[in-house]
Amino acid sequence: MENKSIRKSSRYLAMMILEKVNSKGAFSNIVLNQTIEKETLSKEDSNLLTELVYGVIQRKRTLDYILEPYLDNKKKLQNWVLQLLRLSVYQLYYLERVPDHAVLNEAVNIAKVRGHKGIAGLTNGVLRNVLRNGIPDYSKIKDPVVRLGTMYSLPDWIIDQSIKNIGIEETENYAQSLLEKSKVSLRVNSKQISVDKAIEQLMDEGYSVEKSRVSPYGLVSKSGLPARSSLFKTGMITIQDESSMLVAPALKIEPGDKVLDACAAPGGKTTHIATYLDQRQNGEVLALDLHAHKIRLIEQNAKRQHVDAVVKTQNIDARKIKELVSDETFDKILIDAPCSGLGLMRRKPEIRYSKTPEDLISLKKIQLDILVSLAPLLKKGGRLIYSTCTITHEENEEVIETFLRDHPAYTIEPVYLENKYINLDEDDMLRLYPHQYGTDGFFICSLTKAK
Repeated sequence: MENKSIRKSSRYLAMMILEKVNSKGAFSNIVLNQTIEKETLSKEDSNLLTELVYGVIQRKRTLDYILEPYLDNKKKLQNWVLQLLRLSVYQLYYLERVPDHAVLNEAVNIAKVRGHKGIAGLTNGVLRNVLRNGIPDYSKIKDPVVRLGTMYSLPDWIIDQSIKNIGIEETENYAQSLLEKSKVSLRVNSKQISVDKAIEQLMDEGYSVEKSRVSPYGLVSKSGLPARSSLFKTGMITIQDESSMLVAPALKIEPGDKVLDACAAPGGKTTHIATYLDQRQNGEVLALDLHAHKIRLIEQNAKRQHVDAVVKTQNIDARKIKELVSDETFDKILIDAPCSGLGLMRRKPEIRYSKTPEDLISLKKIQLDILVSLAPLLKKGGRLIYSTCTITHEENEEVIETFLRDHPAYTIEPVYLENKYINLDEDDMLRLYPHQYGTDGFFICSLTKAK
């Protein structure tokens, strides 16, 4: 194979992307999209490239465990060589449609093109040893935390915390679900089109979708990229995870409400909130974000979905909005707090390696600061929803418990759900783990302020 064609192959490009993610902390989805666009890849090659990149990142710890016996000193390996070996082992054991000899041949050719004959020989030797000896026996790892962490490529601290919260059996189900392919979910703009009509039109355009089990406004894509559909372009649908579609209904919004969306970008929940509001009754949602470019994104989303008439924006730290508005201004407040994002590990696999227990402590302080700052702005009898896309107690229950100790006017009420298929926990809060409904991990708590 010629050098030029190797450098254009999905496997070579995957190695390059993994190198950037591993050494420079680049976001895999951004680099992946840039590469697909730059190289003008076919649909088949784009799909393979995507599968390789996400698959290797998802299973990095497992792949390193398989490789470890054959690498004398992993730290001395050049970054790209390590990525090539991970990529090759992933193909050998997790992509059945690629013959073993083809994986070895291409890996050796890539090593020759990027490096030299010595690296090609090392690559060939390591991969042949891996094939000869097979996947190690995980049952030999006696510590259950280390065993599950190695099998499912999660840090020990995440496994340990999960076992304490939901037990070892549910932890394994949860960890295993993070290796499944993420799905694309869509929210239908109920102000513009019905769910049934949206399905009909998407089917006519060649997209295969089905109704969400989680949200009455949701659809799940079975094939195709609905973001390219006419319905998306005209604001009839938008991309949004099913779990986050539960937030706006939980606010129980009235058409004339004044609503504050404190941490709003990119605007998925803001625009959902807006569908419940009526400009004729002075309904309005004020969306805040710290970054100006994200405010522009909210405004663009609101305009595309035809709800911009009831959406106002403010480029400001949510903790400082009290300097601009009076106490008891809002009927409803949403705090979709900045968090570790550990509920997104299926869609953003590198998150599992970039977060630490120390991050949770600093995030908890920010989350509590936002809650405390915004609490006076809610009217008596109003409702405040606190939500995150994480599953850690530090960022969820502990934030609520600390807040309630110092704010006796607030009490927990059952989170309002339109879909009775989903159950609240005994404390009336909603916790969604990825393995339960196939959604992101998510947390919602509903607070009311005494009249």
